[in-house]
Amino acid sequence: MCVTSQRTENRGGRTTVFPVVGSDSKENWMQAIEADSLVVRVGGRRGRTAVNGLDLRLGRGVHGLLGPNGAGKTTLIRTLATVQKPTAGTLSLLGTPLRGTGMRPLRRRLGYLPQHFGFYKRFKVREFVEYLAWLKEMPAAEIPGAVHRALDRVGLADRAEDRMKSLSGGMVRRVGIAQAIVNEPEVLLLDEPTVGLDPAQRLRFRELVAELGRQSCVLISTHLVEDVAAACTDVVLVSEGSLVFQGTPADLAARGTREHVGDSPIERGYSALISSGGAW
Repeated sequence: MCVTSQRTENRGGRTTVFPVVGSDSKENWMQAIEADSLVVRVGGRRGRTAVNGLDLRLGRGVHGLLGPNGAGKTTLIRTLATVQKPTAGTLSLLGTPLRGTGMRPLRRRLGYLPQHFGFYKRFKVREFVEYLAWLKEMPAAEIPGAVHRALDRVGLADRAEDRMKSLSGGMVRRVGIAQAIVNEPEVLLLDEPTVGLDPAQRLRFRELVAELGRQSCVLISTHLVEDVAAACTDVVLVSEGSLVFQGTPADLAARGTREHVGDSPIERGYSALISSGGAW
């Protein structure tokens, strides 16, 4: 799966270039994620604008969401997961406009791993993933097999009967990935999925998302630029709630020079586009 062409749109005098992913990506970007002038405010009446006039098209494949702290990545993921409501603009998932009501059929087609998720510590691993499958309204007869497949894909089939409280932080994160993929989602949203994973587990995670991206739209929010370079077909870079860049990892790497901060070409490209004048 690769970017084979580009599509340019002009709105209000502003030109936005959207990469087209794969041979059938026109159909994919229309049916996966479409955002036009998306605005999301958080914190109530005295809150702040976390997503500010965002235009975005994502289709089948693995897409990396990058940006500095406070850029709006988690708010965007939460909005796509139908947890946070848009304030203005339009947003459609799988051809369904998000209007705040009637979202249950759409949610059955989504997978979501939040940055932080809670669980009952006395739940067994199998019970936790079964519970999330039930919340997603999967048919009862399909749940046992789906849970086993999901745990096997994250390397935890042999820990299915262990209590959640007995797991390491990395294992808990892998259980979180299992619950996100148990329903074979068409759109998979992962917020910092590799936190707590060791290097070998991160390699296996990259293989898993590459496999998932062949059939689904996978969006991964991460601070680890090297994960994006290794796993993603497409990079979305946001800053202060707005789209700064969208293209392939190679396109991002080409934006940097040896004068920019970073240990690799893609890190230098990131640094070139997100410049903070040396401030943390």
